Amino acid sequence: MPRYPLSRLLPATLSLLAALAPMAQARAEGVVDRVARSGELVLVGIPEVPPLLSLDAKGQPQGYGVAVARQISAELSTAVGRPVTLRFVPVKDGAALGQSIASGKADLACGVPFTWEWDQQLDFSLPIGLSGLRLLAPAGSLDGSPASLSGRRIGVVADSLAATELQGVQPQAIAVPFPSLAAAVAALRAGSVQGVIGDTLLLASLVRAQAGPAFALTPQEPYERFAVACLLPENDSAFRNLVNLAIARLLQGYLDGTPASVAAIDAWIGPGSSINLPADLIRTYFETVLLGVEALRPLPPAAAPAGAPKPGT
Repeated sequence: MPRYPLSRLLPATLSLLAALAPMAQARAEGVVDRVARSGELVLVGIPEVPPLLSLDAKGQPQGYGVAVARQISAELSTAVGRPVTLRFVPVKDGAALGQSIASGKADLACGVPFTWEWDQQLDFSLPIGLSGLRLLAPAGSLDGSPASLSGRRIGVVADSLAATELQGVQPQAIAVPFPSLAAAVAALRAGSVQGVIGDTLLLASLVRAQAGPAFALTPQEPYERFAVACLLPENDSAFRNLVNLAIARLLQGYLDGTPASVAAIDAWIGPGSSINLPADLIRTYFETVLLGVEALRPLPPAAAPAGAPKPGT
Protein backbone atom coordinates (compact mmCIF):
# COMPACT_ATOMS: atom_id res chain seq x y z
CA MET A 1 0.00 0.00 0.00
CA PRO A 2 1.44 3.43 -0.91
CA ARG A 3 2.41 5.71 1.93
CA TYR A 4 2.23 9.49 1.86
CA PRO A 5 5.09 11.93 2.48
CA LEU A 6 4.68 14.11 5.54
CA SER A 7 4.41 17.16 3.29
CA ARG A 8 1.01 15.91 2.08
CA LEU A 9 -0.43 15.33 5.52
CA LEU A 10 1.10 18.28 7.39
CA PRO A 11 -1.04 21.12 5.93
CA ALA A 12 -4.29 19.32 6.73
CA THR A 13 -3.06 18.44 10.21
CA LEU A 14 -1.95 21.98 11.03
CA SER A 15 -5.23 23.40 9.73
CA LEU A 16 -7.21 21.02 11.93
CA LEU A 17 -5.10 21.80 15.00
CA ALA A 18 -5.45 25.55 14.49
CA ALA A 19 -9.23 25.23 14.30
CA LEU A 20 -9.64 22.97 17.32
CA ALA A 21 -7.02 24.21 19.78
CA PRO A 22 -8.92 27.29 21.09
CA MET A 23 -12.09 25.24 21.46
CA ALA A 24 -10.39 22.47 23.40
CA GLN A 25 -9.25 25.05 25.94
CA ALA A 26 -12.81 26.36 26.26
CA ARG A 27 -14.14 23.10 27.73
CA ALA A 28 -13.65 23.51 31.47
CA GLU A 29 -16.22 21.08 32.85
CA GLY A 30 -15.74 17.34 32.39
CA VAL A 31 -18.49 15.41 30.60
CA VAL A 32 -19.29 13.22 33.61
CA ASP A 33 -19.77 16.26 35.84
CA ARG A 34 -21.89 18.00 33.25
CA VAL A 35 -24.05 14.91 32.68
CA ALA A 36 -24.49 14.52 36.45
CA ARG A 37 -25.73 18.11 36.58
CA SER A 38 -27.89 18.15 33.43
CA GLY A 39 -28.96 14.54 33.00
CA GLU A 40 -28.18 14.79 29.28
CA LEU A 41 -25.55 13.24 27.00
CA VAL A 42 -25.15 14.94 23.62
CA LEU A 43 -24.36 12.81 20.57
CA VAL A 44 -23.26 14.56 17.38
CA GLY A 45 -23.09 13.02 13.92
CA ILE A 46 -23.70 13.21 10.19
CA PRO A 47 -27.13 11.56 9.72
CA GLU A 48 -26.39 10.17 6.23
CA VAL A 49 -24.07 7.27 6.99
CA PRO A 50 -26.15 4.11 7.50
CA PRO A 51 -25.75 1.64 9.14
CA LEU A 52 -23.73 3.76 11.59
CA LEU A 53 -26.12 6.70 11.73
CA SER A 54 -29.27 7.77 9.93
CA LEU A 55 -32.72 9.14 10.72
CA ASP A 56 -35.85 7.00 10.89
CA ALA A 57 -39.28 7.94 9.50
CA LYS A 58 -39.93 10.08 12.58
CA GLY A 59 -36.62 11.93 12.27
CA GLN A 60 -35.05 10.10 15.20
CA PRO A 61 -31.42 8.89 15.08
CA GLN A 62 -30.79 5.21 14.50
CA GLY A 63 -27.87 2.94 13.66
CA TYR A 64 -24.96 1.06 15.16
CA GLY A 65 -23.35 4.28 16.41
CA VAL A 66 -26.58 5.20 18.19
CA ALA A 67 -26.80 1.75 19.78
CA VAL A 68 -23.29 2.22 21.16
CA ALA A 69 -24.13 5.74 22.40
CA ARG A 70 -27.18 4.39 24.23
CA GLN A 71 -24.98 1.81 25.95
CA ILE A 72 -22.68 4.66 27.00
CA SER A 73 -25.66 6.68 28.23
CA ALA A 74 -26.78 3.75 30.39
CA GLU A 75 -23.26 3.39 31.82
CA LEU A 76 -23.22 7.09 32.69
CA SER A 77 -26.65 6.81 34.31
CA THR A 78 -25.30 4.15 36.66
CA ALA A 79 -22.17 6.18 37.39
CA VAL A 80 -23.93 9.46 38.22
CA GLY A 81 -26.95 7.89 39.92
CA ARG A 82 -29.66 9.52 37.83
CA PRO A 83 -31.44 8.96 34.49
CA VAL A 84 -29.48 10.19 31.49
CA THR A 85 -31.17 11.25 28.24
CA LEU A 86 -29.35 10.89 24.92
CA ARG A 87 -29.82 13.97 22.73
CA PHE A 88 -28.74 13.97 19.08
CA VAL A 89 -27.34 16.99 17.24
CA PRO A 90 -26.92 16.59 13.44
CA VAL A 91 -24.07 18.24 11.54
CA LYS A 92 -23.23 18.40 7.85
CA ASP A 93 -19.55 17.47 7.78
CA GLY A 94 -16.57 16.16 9.73
CA ALA A 95 -15.18 19.61 10.51
CA ALA A 96 -18.39 20.65 12.28
CA LEU A 97 -18.46 17.32 14.09
CA GLY A 98 -14.99 17.79 15.57
CA GLN A 99 -15.63 21.43 16.45
CA SER A 100 -18.83 20.52 18.29
CA ILE A 101 -16.95 18.12 20.58
CA ALA A 102 -13.90 20.33 21.08
CA SER A 103 -16.05 23.34 21.99
CA GLY A 104 -18.22 21.42 24.45
CA LYS A 105 -21.41 21.71 22.38
CA ALA A 106 -21.46 17.91 22.07
CA ASP A 107 -19.97 15.07 24.10
CA LEU A 108 -19.24 12.31 21.61
CA ALA A 109 -19.65 10.96 18.09
CA CYS A 110 -19.79 7.19 17.49
CA GLY A 111 -18.86 5.41 14.28
CA VAL A 112 -15.91 7.66 13.38
CA PRO A 113 -12.87 6.29 11.50
CA PHE A 114 -9.63 6.65 13.45
CA THR A 115 -7.19 9.17 11.98
CA TRP A 116 -3.99 10.58 13.46
CA GLU A 117 -5.16 14.09 12.51
CA TRP A 118 -8.23 13.82 14.75
CA ASP A 119 -6.18 12.21 17.50
CA GLN A 120 -4.02 15.30 17.85
CA GLN A 121 -6.79 17.29 19.53
CA LEU A 122 -9.53 14.77 20.38
CA ASP A 123 -9.54 11.28 21.86
CA PHE A 124 -10.82 7.96 20.55
CA SER A 125 -12.51 5.18 22.47
CA LEU A 126 -12.01 1.45 22.16
CA PRO A 127 -12.87 0.38 18.59
CA ILE A 128 -16.44 -0.68 17.88
CA GLY A 129 -15.73 -1.98 14.40
CA LEU A 130 -13.30 -2.35 11.53
CA SER A 131 -13.67 -1.13 7.97
CA GLY A 132 -11.60 -0.11 4.97
CA LEU A 133 -11.50 2.13 1.92
CA ARG A 134 -12.63 0.71 -1.42
CA LEU A 135 -13.92 1.92 -4.76
CA LEU A 136 -17.61 1.79 -5.70
CA ALA A 137 -18.21 1.84 -9.47
CA PRO A 138 -20.60 0.35 -12.03
CA ALA A 139 -19.96 -3.39 -12.24
CA GLY A 140 -17.30 -4.22 -14.83
CA SER A 141 -16.18 -0.63 -15.38
CA LEU A 142 -13.20 -0.19 -13.00
CA ASP A 143 -11.20 -2.84 -11.18
CA GLY A 144 -9.92 -0.54 -8.44
CA SER A 145 -6.27 -0.75 -9.51
CA PRO A 146 -4.22 2.47 -9.62
CA ALA A 147 -4.04 2.23 -13.42
CA SER A 148 -7.85 2.05 -13.72
CA LEU A 149 -8.22 5.31 -11.75
CA SER A 150 -5.90 7.43 -13.91
CA GLY A 151 -7.79 10.31 -15.54
CA ARG A 152 -11.09 9.21 -13.98
CA ARG A 153 -13.44 11.43 -12.02
CA ILE A 154 -13.60 9.84 -8.56
CA GLY A 155 -15.94 11.11 -5.86
CA VAL A 156 -14.64 11.48 -2.30
CA VAL A 157 -15.89 13.18 0.84
CA ALA A 158 -14.07 16.51 1.14
CA ASP A 159 -11.07 16.52 3.51
CA SER A 160 -11.54 12.84 4.32
CA LEU A 161 -9.21 9.87 4.65
CA ALA A 162 -10.47 8.71 1.23
CA ALA A 163 -9.44 11.99 -0.39
CA THR A 164 -5.89 11.64 0.96
CA GLU A 165 -5.77 7.97 -0.01
CA LEU A 166 -6.77 8.71 -3.60
CA GLN A 167 -3.88 11.17 -3.94
CA GLY A 168 -1.44 8.47 -2.87
CA VAL A 169 -2.96 5.62 -4.89
CA GLN A 170 -3.28 7.53 -8.15
CA PRO A 171 -2.20 11.20 -8.37
CA GLN A 172 -3.56 11.35 -11.93
CA ALA A 173 -7.13 10.63 -10.79
CA ILE A 174 -9.50 13.60 -10.76
CA ALA A 175 -10.78 13.93 -7.18
CA VAL A 176 -14.31 15.36 -7.00
CA PRO A 177 -15.17 16.43 -3.43
CA PHE A 178 -18.63 16.07 -1.91
CA PRO A 179 -20.02 17.08 1.49
CA SER A 180 -21.11 13.51 2.28
CA LEU A 181 -20.75 9.95 1.05
CA ALA A 182 -24.46 9.87 0.21
CA ALA A 183 -24.01 12.90 -2.07
CA ALA A 184 -21.04 11.21 -3.76
CA VAL A 185 -23.05 8.03 -4.41
CA ALA A 186 -25.94 10.11 -5.78
CA ALA A 187 -23.48 11.74 -8.21
CA LEU A 188 -22.25 8.29 -9.23
CA ARG A 189 -25.81 7.20 -9.98
CA ALA A 190 -26.30 10.38 -12.03
CA GLY A 191 -23.11 9.69 -14.00
CA SER A 192 -21.21 12.84 -13.02
CA VAL A 193 -18.41 10.76 -11.48
CA GLN A 194 -17.10 7.37 -12.56
CA GLY A 195 -16.47 5.97 -9.09
CA VAL A 196 -16.53 6.78 -5.39
CA ILE A 197 -13.87 5.88 -2.81
CA GLY A 198 -15.07 5.59 0.77
CA ASP A 199 -15.81 3.40 3.74
CA THR A 200 -16.63 -0.12 2.49
CA LEU A 201 -19.46 -0.76 4.96
CA LEU A 202 -21.11 2.59 4.38
CA LEU A 203 -20.89 2.29 0.59
CA ALA A 204 -22.38 -1.20 0.70
CA SER A 205 -25.25 -0.01 2.89
CA LEU A 206 -26.01 3.02 0.69
CA VAL A 207 -26.14 0.88 -2.45
CA ARG A 208 -28.33 -1.81 -0.92
CA ALA A 209 -30.79 0.76 0.40
CA GLN A 210 -31.68 1.94 -3.13
CA ALA A 211 -32.66 0.15 -6.29
CA GLY A 212 -30.71 0.93 -9.43
CA PRO A 213 -27.86 -0.25 -11.65
CA ALA A 214 -25.44 -2.92 -10.45
CA PHE A 215 -22.38 -1.61 -8.63
CA ALA A 216 -19.25 -3.39 -7.46
CA LEU A 217 -16.77 -2.71 -4.66
CA THR A 218 -13.12 -3.13 -5.64
CA PRO A 219 -10.32 -4.04 -5.12
CA GLN A 220 -10.74 -7.26 -3.15
CA GLU A 221 -8.34 -6.00 -0.46
CA PRO A 222 -9.12 -2.45 0.76
CA TYR A 223 -6.72 0.36 -0.05
CA GLU A 224 -6.45 0.92 3.69
CA ARG A 225 -8.04 -0.58 6.81
CA PHE A 226 -9.00 1.43 9.87
CA ALA A 227 -10.74 1.10 13.20
CA VAL A 228 -14.13 2.71 13.81
CA ALA A 229 -14.68 4.16 17.28
CA CYS A 230 -16.27 6.97 19.28
CA LEU A 231 -14.69 10.42 19.16
CA LEU A 232 -14.42 12.11 22.57
CA PRO A 233 -13.10 15.33 24.15
CA GLU A 234 -9.35 15.43 24.62
CA ASN A 235 -7.91 14.49 28.03
CA ASP A 236 -11.24 13.78 29.77
CA SER A 237 -10.13 10.50 31.32
CA ALA A 238 -13.14 10.09 33.62
CA PHE A 239 -15.49 10.17 30.64
CA ARG A 240 -13.22 8.09 28.40
CA ASN A 241 -12.96 5.39 31.06
CA LEU A 242 -16.75 5.08 31.30
CA VAL A 243 -17.11 5.10 27.50
CA ASN A 244 -14.56 2.28 27.16
CA LEU A 245 -16.24 0.32 29.93
CA ALA A 246 -19.63 0.64 28.21
CA ILE A 247 -18.18 -0.48 24.86
CA ALA A 248 -16.39 -3.42 26.49
CA ARG A 249 -19.65 -4.50 28.13
CA LEU A 250 -21.47 -4.34 24.79
CA LEU A 251 -18.80 -6.33 22.93
CA GLN A 252 -18.48 -8.85 25.76
CA GLY A 253 -22.25 -9.23 25.85
CA TYR A 254 -22.20 -10.12 22.16
CA LEU A 255 -19.51 -12.74 22.75
CA ASP A 256 -21.49 -14.15 25.68
CA GLY A 257 -24.69 -14.29 23.63
CA THR A 258 -26.54 -11.76 25.79
CA PRO A 259 -29.82 -11.19 23.88
CA ALA A 260 -29.85 -7.39 24.26
CA SER A 261 -26.24 -7.01 23.05
CA VAL A 262 -26.69 -9.42 20.14
CA ALA A 263 -29.90 -7.68 19.03
CA ALA A 264 -28.36 -4.20 19.28
CA ILE A 265 -25.42 -5.17 17.06
CA ASP A 266 -26.95 -7.66 14.62
CA ALA A 267 -29.76 -5.25 13.75
CA TRP A 268 -27.24 -2.97 12.05
CA ILE A 269 -24.20 -4.97 10.97
CA GLY A 270 -24.93 -8.65 11.68
CA PRO A 271 -26.78 -11.43 9.85
CA GLY A 272 -29.93 -10.16 8.15
CA SER A 273 -28.87 -6.49 8.28
CA SER A 274 -28.02 -4.32 5.27
CA ILE A 275 -24.34 -5.19 5.86
CA ASN A 276 -25.05 -8.86 6.64
CA LEU A 277 -21.72 -9.64 8.31
CA PRO A 278 -21.42 -13.24 9.57
CA ALA A 279 -21.69 -13.55 13.35
CA ASP A 280 -18.38 -15.45 13.45
CA LEU A 281 -16.59 -12.54 11.77
CA ILE A 282 -18.03 -10.06 14.28
CA ARG A 283 -17.09 -12.32 17.17
CA THR A 284 -13.51 -12.70 15.94
CA TYR A 285 -13.05 -8.94 15.73
CA PHE A 286 -14.64 -8.29 19.13
CA GLU A 287 -12.38 -10.93 20.69
CA THR A 288 -9.37 -9.13 19.19
CA VAL A 289 -10.49 -5.76 20.58
CA LEU A 290 -11.00 -7.22 24.07
CA LEU A 291 -7.63 -9.00 24.18
CA GLY A 292 -6.04 -5.90 25.65
CA VAL A 293 -8.54 -5.36 28.48
CA GLU A 294 -9.94 -7.29 31.42
CA ALA A 295 -12.79 -9.64 30.59
CA LEU A 296 -16.15 -8.48 31.95
CA ARG A 297 -18.22 -11.32 33.32
CA PRO A 298 -21.61 -10.94 35.03
CA LEU A 299 -21.48 -11.96 38.67
CA PRO A 300 -23.85 -14.69 39.86
CA PRO A 301 -26.68 -13.60 42.16
CA ALA A 302 -25.56 -13.27 45.77
CA ALA A 303 -26.47 -16.29 47.85
CA ALA A 304 -29.14 -15.64 50.48
CA PRO A 305 -27.96 -15.94 54.12
CA ALA A 306 -28.66 -19.27 55.81
CA GLY A 307 -32.14 -19.33 57.27
CA ALA A 308 -33.38 -16.39 55.22
CA PRO A 309 -36.94 -16.81 53.92
CA LYS A 310 -37.24 -17.76 50.26
CA PRO A 311 -38.98 -15.35 47.87
CA GLY A 312 -42.74 -15.69 48.12
CA THR A 313 -42.72 -17.27 51.57
